[in-house]
Amino acid sequence: MGSGAAERGWAERRPVLFPFLLSLFWPALSEQIRYGIPEEMPEGSVVGNLAKDLGLSVHELPTRQLRVSSEKAYFTVSAKSGELLVGSRLDREQICGKKTACTLEFEAVAENPLNFYHVSVDIEDINDHTPKFTQTSFDLQISESTKLGARFILGSAHDADIGTNSLQNYQLSPNDHFSLVNKEKLDGSKYPELVLKVPLDREEQKSYQLILTALDGGDPSLSSTAQIQVLVTDANDNPPVFSQELYRVAVPENVLPGTLVLRVMATDQDEGVNAQITFSFTEAGQITQFDLNSITGEITILHTLDFEEVKEYSIVLEARDGGGMIAQCTVEIEVQDINDNFPEMVFQSLRDIVMEDTKLGTHVALLKIRDKDSGHNGEVVCKLEGDVPFKIVSSSINSYKLVTDGVLDREQTPEYNVTITATDRGKPPLSSSSSITLHIGDINDNAPVFQQPSYVVHVAENNPPGASIAQVSASDPDLGPNGRVSYSIVASDLEPRALASYVSVSAQSGVVFAQRAFDHEQLRAFELTLQARDQGSPALSANVSLRVLVGDRNDNAPRVLYPALGPDGSALFDTVPRAAQPGYLVTKVVAVDADSGHNAWLSYHVLQASEPGLFSLGLRTGEVRTARALGDRDAARQRLLVAVRDGGQPPLSATATLLLVFADSLQEVLPDVSDRPEPSDPQAELQFYLVVALALISVLFLLAVTLAIALHLRRSSSLTTLGCFQPGLCVKSGPVVPPTYSEGTLPYSYNLCVAHTGKTEFNFLKCNEQLSSEQDILCGDSSGNLFPLCKSSESTSHLPTYSQKTSRHSAISRRKMES
Repeated sequence: MGSGAAERGWAERRPVLFPFLLSLFWPALSEQIRYGIPEEMPEGSVVGNLAKDLGLSVHELPTRQLRVSSEKAYFTVSAKSGELLVGSRLDREQICGKKTACTLEFEAVAENPLNFYHVSVDIEDINDHTPKFTQTSFDLQISESTKLGARFILGSAHDADIGTNSLQNYQLSPNDHFSLVNKEKLDGSKYPELVLKVPLDREEQKSYQLILTALDGGDPSLSSTAQIQVLVTDANDNPPVFSQELYRVAVPENVLPGTLVLRVMATDQDEGVNAQITFSFTEAGQITQFDLNSITGEITILHTLDFEEVKEYSIVLEARDGGGMIAQCTVEIEVQDINDNFPEMVFQSLRDIVMEDTKLGTHVALLKIRDKDSGHNGEVVCKLEGDVPFKIVSSSINSYKLVTDGVLDREQTPEYNVTITATDRGKPPLSSSSSITLHIGDINDNAPVFQQPSYVVHVAENNPPGASIAQVSASDPDLGPNGRVSYSIVASDLEPRALASYVSVSAQSGVVFAQRAFDHEQLRAFELTLQARDQGSPALSANVSLRVLVGDRNDNAPRVLYPALGPDGSALFDTVPRAAQPGYLVTKVVAVDADSGHNAWLSYHVLQASEPGLFSLGLRTGEVRTARALGDRDAARQRLLVAVRDGGQPPLSATATLLLVFADSLQEVLPDVSDRPEPSDPQAELQFYLVVALALISVLFLLAVTLAIALHLRRSSSLTTLGCFQPGLCVKSGPVVPPTYSEGTLPYSYNLCVAHTGKTEFNFLKCNEQLSSEQDILCGDSSGNLFPLCKSSESTSHLPTYSQKTSRHSAISRRKMES
């Protein structure tokens, strides 16, 4: 066969021009590549540069993973160079038999993306087989009376090669009596016939030894020989004669054993024993499918025929009479194909997983359909069963591609059971089916979806820190990391720095925790923006709002704004005209509650009263009104203890003490006020004791000086107190406005005006609303007592001026009044 380099050059000689033509007519060639190589090339020999012919560079080979998909590993692809190499022994006779053309077809597969390329390799025959006779010697009996030109069929030789390398002719060794003629059968095979050219004479020579040589047309030519012994018999009988030199018959392959194929006939002009003819196969050992009746000449089926194995039989029969004379004929039996083979499907490439974002027309699988029948019986049509997003595309002869033909969505259909049916065109047609399961791979094409478009949660205030207040949940239909959701807070209407101290969210469960106790009075509601993010690449996310409403608890007791206590903690007093009629508005208890709702709904109740029936208290307004006229027996000084309760459960309350004095003018009240003793000052007493201690230790002079200074200081204080009631001596400070409460517990707002003069104060509670004729303007002193100054129709600039006694007398008068 020559050296490996010569083989490689000879193998590459044919496809040299093919890549150039391939680049010009690529669409028309439909991705088909063809090579031609001789048989019996050593393993590893280069067939062609497959990667280059496919337009792939060497740098692409690691990612494209070019490989060969075939049933038998006749070829491989070099991972480094992309060359197509011989993978195993290529014996054309073993692969294709006597077929004129021997072509190996397979698919080249490239990954990323998946592509199939049809490749054909023609296996060319070399002269590697010698013609062989079935027997090394043949015996032939010829009567001496045989006429010139008589022909006798000799045993033929067989050559596995084809074309010029096959058996071409026979040669006979030189002799004077016989010549050789080469004959050809219908299948193209050749056989020799021996021709008598000189009359035989048994008395001169009884036998002849001839050598038959079979030669093929190879270069160099190969040959084999067989010995032929010709025996000359007496000329006292006639040879048998067949009715036909060649019998032809066609038999379907499904005939049953024992079926009659045909009957050969031969006659002999002799009589008696010489006319008795027997039939036999000249090569009985080679004929196993048929049986020959030696007497009748009937040929019957001995074993089942198979068109796919042997399509035609050529048999040489011999007829021999009783005198030893023989005659030969040829019987050619053609086996007819019937549709007795089901199509077979072989998957040469199949993806385990098909990604759901795969484009239309992407290759999924490569399958090869085989039907051993021929003609229409071997033509196969492939189709898919059911409604699936795939289709079958013919790739080459009996090769099909399964490609995508629709949108894939793993969340809707995670896998497909694809059934492929192959049906031949025989009558009746035969079909076979094969099912495969295609798993759809997941991509991150779905963002998390919250179960609700928004969340609202109610949390009662004073909740324990660390308690769970809500849980958000989002689902992602993707798989693995693409469907694994984590939660976080991405925005809030709280201050960014304060957010972490209020709430947190579990990244895994979506549970929202309170980091501190909420206070409804400080923060009634806040809103969070929560995000659910998957772990895909790139990650997808969704946001949802969570509004937290802090519910109120009854944790704040009512607070009394009016009447207020004096600096010393004593209650203020209000004056009531002695002639006040029933329903006269005396004063109003003003209270607020920091809570809201029912917890801030205040009600006013009288707990204690000096005269229970003298005054009435508004349940919701807190207004104190006279219930009846003042009687002669009623005391001028009245005391009311008022309770303010909220509507919570349990309710909380506060109390206020009202001191009411019936008087027609302020002068009637002032003497009693001035007689009230001044409360002792602990710091002054301490100074007094220190002075006394120093006086006991010091000299009398120091004691006299200290007493003089003390008397002087007390006299100065008394003069200052009296001066506040003189015109022009009272210095008024600016009005002091108490806080405005917007809870709705005050029916209208008040301004309390306070005049400061030494230790004595007058407080003016000024109503911001338009007062009725029955409403009074109140004024208070330093202890918080309030006095009616004028009606609403009177101007505050016409207030009378009073003389004020010393602060000592005021304190004494207050104590008397309280008693």
